[in-house]
Amino acid sequence: MAIWQWGLLLLGVVWALQSYGVWLQMRHYSDVFKGITEKFTDGYVGAGSRQGRLRKGAIVILVVSSDLKVQRLLVMSGWSVFTKFQRQQQFEDLPLEKLRADPAIFGDSRPGVTAAVAQAVEQIDRKLEAGEEPALAMPTALASA
Repeated sequence: MAIWQWGLLLLGVVWALQSYGVWLQMRHYSDVFKGITEKFTDGYVGAGSRQGRLRKGAIVILVVSSDLKVQRLLVMSGWSVFTKFQRQQQFEDLPLEKLRADPAIFGDSRPGVTAAVAQAVEQIDRKLEAGEEPALAMPTALASA
């Protein structure tokens, strides 16, 4: 085979591996979200994401109780499709107002996470403004992702 044929074959293999990795990551997201909706039955959930081209990407799942206190904050941030969600226990029981006022709770070194937290808080705020009853359901922004 000519070198360009080997190059095309290698490109096809890399594309197939990337597709498999994305499938694994989406399955992980669905499993984590299913676990959250089974554990927490009352409250609001928001999800935010920030794609990274030259920086790390981030996905945040924020669960807030009906009295607007953080019940769970999960962050997935990294370069790889094999990155897993990390529970951020230090932010549990924090009022939503603190996150709304300062979404940069992880510091300036993680701007992708800050943007994803802000997006998750905005999603919860939209539900509150619309007068939705507190009930956990898949966020529409990432349901089709």
